[in-house]
Amino acid sequence: MALQQIDHADDHMQECIDNCLEAAQVCEWCADACADEDGMARCIRLCRDVADIASLHARFMARNSGYHEELGEICADLCEECAEECEQHDHDHCQACAEILPECAESCREMASA
Repeated sequence: MALQQIDHADDHMQECIDNCLEAAQVCEWCADACADEDGMARCIRLCRDVADIASLHARFMARNSGYHEELGEICADLCEECAEECEQHDHDHCQACAEILPECAESCREMASA
């Protein structure tokens, strides 16, 4: 965790922020590595989408935006779709995404329903 604790973030929100930042990082890695592979356009697009939305969701939560719940639902949907795509590929970077993204999706859904 980069910060000790954001004042308004409870444990669930802090965990979601951490999960979103980890998802963004692994998806950036995956998208970059997939760029060297043929037939990986869908994986690249989804990973880039997740990286963008997950980092945005983390920032919305950090600043206590009134829109973080709605963004959390979108982030969860994208994480699930990307994980499904990545688990179809044997590359280490894709498997890392498939492992990390479901946890991010779960914590984002919890934040969306809070």
